[in-house]
Amino acid sequence: MDTIRVGLIGLGSMAQAHVRELEKLPRFRIAAICDVQEAALAEWGERLSVDRTHRHADYRGLIADEEVDAVVSITPNVLHADIMAVCLAANKPFLSEKPFTRTFAEAAELLARYDAHPVSALIGFGYRYTPAFRFAREMLAEGRIGAVRSFSMQYLQGWGAAVYNVPYVWRFDKAVTGTGTLGDLGAHMIDLAHYLFGPFEELSARLQTLIPERKSLSSDEMLEVEVDDFASFQARMTGGAAGIFQTSRNCIGSGNQLEVSIYGDLGTLHASTLAQEQVIWIRLDPDTGELSEQKLQVPSRARRALWEDFAEMLSGESADGLPDFRAGYENQKVLEAIVRSHEAKRTVALAELSAVGGKEE
Repeated sequence: MDTIRVGLIGLGSMAQAHVRELEKLPRFRIAAICDVQEAALAEWGERLSVDRTHRHADYRGLIADEEVDAVVSITPNVLHADIMAVCLAANKPFLSEKPFTRTFAEAAELLARYDAHPVSALIGFGYRYTPAFRFAREMLAEGRIGAVRSFSMQYLQGWGAAVYNVPYVWRFDKAVTGTGTLGDLGAHMIDLAHYLFGPFEELSARLQTLIPERKSLSSDEMLEVEVDDFASFQARMTGGAAGIFQTSRNCIGSGNQLEVSIYGDLGTLHASTLAQEQVIWIRLDPDTGELSEQKLQVPSRARRALWEDFAEMLSGESADGLPDFRAGYENQKVLEAIVRSHEAKRTVALAELSAVGGKEE
């Protein structure tokens, strides 16, 4: 298809970022929008020149809209599975925000639907497109640090810290989110680990709610927080590498800090969202035998946008390393293993999880 007509579901703050990226690629045109807030529909409709007949209050109407070639879903987690299910039933391609679903049971049901009637789909694991991470992956494939023995990864933000008195918004509501920091930030760490190192074999995890109550948005009532503020886990990947992970939204001074350090037989790589255009490479200099540290600038070939891959997918092409539908499912599987490990206080092997109903084999 030449012009790709997009239907946008959810007009909150994240929609701003997606629209900015969409507008950089002339192949995309936003043809329809959806939100439960009438004011948002009116504002965005005028801004994007979307006709009133293509402004929908119900996502089912947008998915059925004949002017929509592909759906972009940017909603709270509680709607992810339902919207993807309707897209699959309608045979309509989509890009859905992460986490894939709230629960592994939802993910397993979706996978069964997808296997019966697959459609082109991406999940919004946008950090696969951070230049530094893409270049690090290239260097790993080239064997620049030899066999990877271990790595550490963390994703830290600060907005949830006690000093900011953040009220009880939907990200703290278990019925809406499924998990807290784990699904919000941890899902990105899991996907980046999949992207760089391959599948998980087993893991051991701990979750903690650091601030057990937050003030209601509508009153002075204090509401219980049932989801995690902090998550940590250690894992063994199928390739043998050992990984350590931590994530929290309660780290004052951390704006959006996702970073990885990778340790191999021949050297070390560091990559971070805080320096997206460089990778630090540490090794023994082959000429002098001395320890050498280089800050390598990311080459242009390592720059790629998620939306470029989405456009190519819709045209029947498929690039390496796509965050596709199955990547979303595998991500939710790891999230489930983390929750089970925390609850049972034991190591969980990914082989224990079955796609049938989200139950153990």
